[in-house]
Amino acid sequence: MDADVVVVGGGLAGLVVATEVASAGRRVLLLEQEPHLGGQAYWSFGGLFLVNSPEQRRLGIRDSLELAFQDWLGAAGYHREEDHYGQLWAQAYLSFAAGEKRAWLASLGVRFFPVVGWAERGGGLATGHGNSVPRFHIVWGTGPGLLEPFLRRAEALREAGSLRVLLRHRVEEVLVEGGKAVGVAGVVLEEDPKPRGAPTSRKPLRAFAFRAQAVVLATGGIGANLDLVRRHWPERMGNPPGRMLSGVPNHVDGSGLFLAERAGARLVNLDRMWHYPEGVENHSPIWTNHGIRILPGPSALWVDATGKRLPPPLFPGFDALETLRHLRQTGFDWSWFILDLRTLKKEFALSGSEQNPDLTGRSWFQVLKNRLLGTSAPVRAFLERGKDFLVAEHLSDLLRKMDALAPGVLDPVRLEAELRARDLELLNPFAKDGQVLALHTFRRYRGDRLFRVAKPAPFLSGKSPLVAVRLWTLTRKTLGGIQTDLKARALTPKGEPLPGLYAVGEAAGFGGGGFHGYKALEGTFLGGCLFTGRQAARALLEGLE
Repeated sequence: MDADVVVVGGGLAGLVVATEVASAGRRVLLLEQEPHLGGQAYWSFGGLFLVNSPEQRRLGIRDSLELAFQDWLGAAGYHREEDHYGQLWAQAYLSFAAGEKRAWLASLGVRFFPVVGWAERGGGLATGHGNSVPRFHIVWGTGPGLLEPFLRRAEALREAGSLRVLLRHRVEEVLVEGGKAVGVAGVVLEEDPKPRGAPTSRKPLRAFAFRAQAVVLATGGIGANLDLVRRHWPERMGNPPGRMLSGVPNHVDGSGLFLAERAGARLVNLDRMWHYPEGVENHSPIWTNHGIRILPGPSALWVDATGKRLPPPLFPGFDALETLRHLRQTGFDWSWFILDLRTLKKEFALSGSEQNPDLTGRSWFQVLKNRLLGTSAPVRAFLERGKDFLVAEHLSDLLRKMDALAPGVLDPVRLEAELRARDLELLNPFAKDGQVLALHTFRRYRGDRLFRVAKPAPFLSGKSPLVAVRLWTLTRKTLGGIQTDLKARALTPKGEPLPGLYAVGEAAGFGGGGFHGYKALEGTFLGGCLFTGRQAARALLEGLE
């Protein structure tokens, strides 16, 4: 026996389960095909979903487990037989998010930015999709800051001898004997000194096989495999885009899911995905089709490729998937944000640790400079170098630049009318425009007023240059995956545990094969990795011989 437990995948979920089990004195082997540990979490903005946190209470936010559960159900829309375990995982996760989650992370040294973000503001009904209150807690240090304590623990456990980490080991088979997972086999890949996130060599050097009492798959989703995304694209969302950007590195290819299926596990809900309609092409790409998501404030006018404004409540930051569904009916792969530079400076941020060096580097000076006094350097770089960013002093010039990117598609008369109608709504504090009414409401929240929502003002006043940003579909998360019970054990098509095989993180649809249901409330992806990793570790420690 080479180890008590083999963990396949060195992202956040894999690190959690590996370090929790190894900390209990059991022998753990962690296999990762890339040259670095950390997976997608390294690139993340570091947002975590917490309920009734000290940060919320200090900002006057009244949250509760009951309200969070109502919001979650409104987003999830559970109705399939396959949703049974996902819903059980969701209930357990919400209790975790309202309970021990923050204290556990604090004990590991994780700290949070004091202003809580308000993501996925919803579809307009109390029982529908969206967060009723701000719940998006940004880790001080973003994704790398969240990974830091687990990487530190992993290194200490390696030195102690209870954790063995092997990089460039690509698992290609789960070994099954007598209906039980007993290990893994695969190939050692040649060393490749490329930077983190860049596509690496798949040249094999030699084969390997390791045996263990249990195998844990923490292999992620399908977001970088655009062919697979298109194959499982849900009919309810219309036709998949002809052009998509990838929000994750190339190695997020779905191969781990099919390892599990070949071993006898059941895959469910692969037609449930979390992709963003606000992607822009990275001016300095690291991986193939590298896109970045704009984290917009709620003020920009969102129009389709022809210049027609999106219907309420499809405003920036309200309901990502419903907006994407609507845009897929337009017949075009892109849409536009229209705003002025004054508003952009206040409201635009970019997703990802590398696009937020102030938060990632834990610099209060840079945070205050970027968030309160001007445009951050990454946003300025996109304004200057991004193919999808257009700036002009006058509307006529902006319209010409937009038309030049896609000749003959934009209706400039329609777009100008939409902008002027929007501006008229801002002549007094009263309005019938749902987006304008929402802006006034959001500014009642101190966090939005200080860091996120510009004071409503006409875009065509001539006081600030105008900006148009062309937006594409950006792939990101797989909401389905390996079906698991509450002990993270992989289930067979008959609904029985497959002995010895476990799944965590995105590979398990963040729990049960899809604990989000159809939609997510944001901040729940990293949290799902943390929670499934802990649950699996506890189950393993109970069941190991």
